[in-house]
Amino acid sequence: MIAPNRRAFLGLATNAIAAAAIGTVGARLIGVAEAMPVDPDPGRAGESALPVMPAQWGPGPGPGWGSPGWGAPPPRPGWRPPPPRRRRRWVCWWHRGRRHCGWRWR
Repeated sequence: MIAPNRRAFLGLATNAIAAAAIGTVGARLIGVAEAMPVDPDPGRAGESALPVMPAQWGPGPGPGWGSPGWGAPPPRPGWRPPPPRRRRRWVCWWHRGRRHCGWRWR
């Protein structure tokens, strides 16, 4: 007869813990599934129970994308975009055979 060793006992304990966890999760899912409402007539799965109206979207009929409600408003008189922001960046360059590094404006 083969004597039980430690590896076999740990495998049995691991399998028992896994089975208990699966059983606990399964019992929880059964409780949740019983609380869910069920359609009394499952044969009508393709059609909806309530009359559905098509969704309205957009500003309505108009000349196209330029109609009111689409995109950004027209610019105000005398308004112009701000000047581009200048940024510094660290760059290296060659000058008279030597490498120089420093901040340069973009």
